[in-house]
Amino acid sequence: MNLFSLRRTPPSLDDLTAEYRQSTRHDSVPHDYLMPAIERPAPVFVRGQGSRVWDAQGQAYLDFSQGGGSNCLGHSPGVLARALSDQAYGLLNAGVGFHNQGQLNLAQRLCETTACDQVHFFNSGSEACDGAIKLARKWGQLYRGGACRIISVSNACHGSGFGAMAASTPGVFDNRFEPQLPGFSQVPFNDLAALHAAVDAKTVAIMLEPIQNAAGVIPASGHYLKGVERLCRELGILLILDEVQTGMGRCGTLLVEQQYGVRADIITLGKGLGGGVPLAALLARGRACCFAPAEIGGSHHGNALMCSAGLAVLDTLLGGHFLAHVRESGQYLQDGLTRLAQRHDQGELRGTGLLWGLTLGDEWADALVKAARQEGLLLDAPKADCLRFTPALNVSKSDIDEMLLRLGHAFSRVRTAQVHCRKGIAV
Repeated sequence: MNLFSLRRTPPSLDDLTAEYRQSTRHDSVPHDYLMPAIERPAPVFVRGQGSRVWDAQGQAYLDFSQGGGSNCLGHSPGVLARALSDQAYGLLNAGVGFHNQGQLNLAQRLCETTACDQVHFFNSGSEACDGAIKLARKWGQLYRGGACRIISVSNACHGSGFGAMAASTPGVFDNRFEPQLPGFSQVPFNDLAALHAAVDAKTVAIMLEPIQNAAGVIPASGHYLKGVERLCRELGILLILDEVQTGMGRCGTLLVEQQYGVRADIITLGKGLGGGVPLAALLARGRACCFAPAEIGGSHHGNALMCSAGLAVLDTLLGGHFLAHVRESGQYLQDGLTRLAQRHDQGELRGTGLLWGLTLGDEWADALVKAARQEGLLLDAPKADCLRFTPALNVSKSDIDEMLLRLGHAFSRVRTAQVHCRKGIAV
């Protein structure tokens, strides 16, 4: 039995470190048993709280990635831990063939606050995007003479399911496991004319991210996104907005479509919806709500445990002045990153709220991420010339100041290493 399986109070860092060391007293290395899904650095993390996380050696890190934005309330927030603990002692999963109260409560609250009509819950944003593709094609069968083609845009990343991969830019995945799912085409992002020219009688939907996260945090222009919505209305096709990254308060409003003043037919949510646990959603409006029973589902979809997390997150985001704090903190982070970029002669800063991408002067993002980790700072790099910042939505100004200081030190580390390299000095 796991040492902590019956404990209701959180284990201490010393306890977690001891458990980790006990688990590694074998000839084999534990990570050898993992399939190589992603290249991971050395630290093994055992505890997190707010904007900080600790590894098995007790080293603390300031986390401005937060699981790619998944931990929207930071690491192990009390409100989420209590919701999960209470629900775990009540009901975990009644089964996909039955209702549970948490699922019903979250569905109602989410639809009411987003002005949507129906929702289906998934385990990941990739699943939600695959679900959006299925829903659009079902709609095409009913209302557009069997139209099934979906137009997406360059540099898109909609997830790792077969449908989501087919809607994504070819360069996003090293292996797309050919043959691809047919019925997709791409046009340049922020180009209305190209989009208009690509629509034909077989087109059922346009699918895009309002802000392209994996491409380096590249926003759609307001003119473009409003034009896309108008085009969909005029031509009688669906607008799908992938808000897996931008939704759930990340950009300072519950959905980023609110900032653009547009209204999608289908919306996908993920990342922050579960606050760090696997929960995603497919939202639909009007005639786009056309699934019939047994056309979509999964054993863990909408289970009571995950929905308790979603409710805790949603209630927190909508409570008090939380989203106003996100906007204020986002402005503070933007100002600080702008000053730092100017000081170190870096490139463009893009984003909104607490989602930012900083273009670098050269392709040394990986080196900066490693240098930042040496400074006790966790960041990620969606591209070789771009850093991305997705801190907890309740991040403090003091944590932002500390991040900027550590990132400045990381820049200096990389600059020094470059000078030594040019002089042939070992680093």
